Amino acid sequence: MTNVKIVTDSSCTIEKSVRDNLDIHVMPLAIMIDGVVYPDDDQLSGEKFMEMMAQAKSLPKTSQPPIGEFISMYDSLGEDGSEVISIHMTKGLSGTVEAARQASNLTKTKVTVIDSDTTDQGLSFQVIRAAELAKEGKSAEEILKEVQKVQENTTLYIGISTLDNLVKGGRISRTTGLLSSVLNIRVVMNFTHGELIPVAKGRGKKTFDKWFNNLKKELKALPNVRQIGISHADAAELAQEFKEGLQELFPDMNIPVLHTNPVIATHTGKNAFAIMYYVD
Repeated sequence: MTNVKIVTDSSCTIEKSVRDNLDIHVMPLAIMIDGVVYPDDDQLSGEKFMEMMAQAKSLPKTSQPPIGEFISMYDSLGEDGSEVISIHMTKGLSGTVEAARQASNLTKTKVTVIDSDTTDQGLSFQVIRAAELAKEGKSAEEILKEVQKVQENTTLYIGISTLDNLVKGGRISRTTGLLSSVLNIRVVMNFTHGELIPVAKGRGKKTFDKWFNNLKKELKALPNVRQIGISHADAAELAQEFKEGLQELFPDMNIPVLHTNPVIATHTGKNAFAIMYYVD
C-alpha cells in the first residue's frame, strides 16, 4: 500500500503541534519588506510581522515559492515510494497552486495538486483531514474524496477594520478604501471562490457584534458543525470574545484562536479577523 504525504503552503494557519504531529509539510512563501526578502516560516511569527509591517515604508509584497523548491520537496518526499497530495490556497490570492502544479509535472514523485478554494484555517480544515486519513493508511483516492467534501462544506468570513491594505494591494478600488478610512467603516465579507462578498458593513465595532449574533444563529441552525476556527491580525481581544460566544454553542469543540500568517495579514491589515467553519 502506497504511503501518502501531505504538503501545503504557509498561508495555512495551523497549530504547530497539530502540524508536527500529523507530519504536514509546509512550503513557505516569501515576504518582501522594504526590499528585504524573508521566508514565511516559523522564524517570522504573525505578531513579529505585524510590527515590521507597521514600520515598513510601503506595503509588504508576498511571492509564491519557486517551482524548483516544490520539485525538490516533492522529490525528497517521494524517495521512499510515497505519493504526495499538495493542497494550497486559492489561486484568487496567489500563484502558489500553479507553481505546485508545474512542479508536479516535473518531479519523479506522483503528486496530486489541489486548489483548496480558500485559505488560512479554511485551508487547514482540508489539510488536517487529509493528514489524519493519510496517517490511518487511507489511499490517495479516499483522501481526495474527503478533502473535496470538506472544501464544498467550508464557509469563511473575514472582518476588516481598515481597507488600506486591500486598496494598496489592488484587491479593491481606491474609492471604496477612501470611504472606509473616513467613516471608520467595518466590513465583514464572505470569502468564496476567491471573491470577497460583503455581508455586513457599518461604523464601529457594533457592526462586528451585530454580524456575530447573526453568525451564531446561522451555526445554531446547522445540525452538524464539524470544526470552527478563529484567526486574527492583532485583534486577540476580539477573537477571544468570539471564541467565548461560540464555545457556549459548542462546549465540547476545540476552537483554535490563532494569529494569522504574514501572507494573509498583508492583505487584511491590522485588527482583522476571520471565522471559518465546516459541516459534514
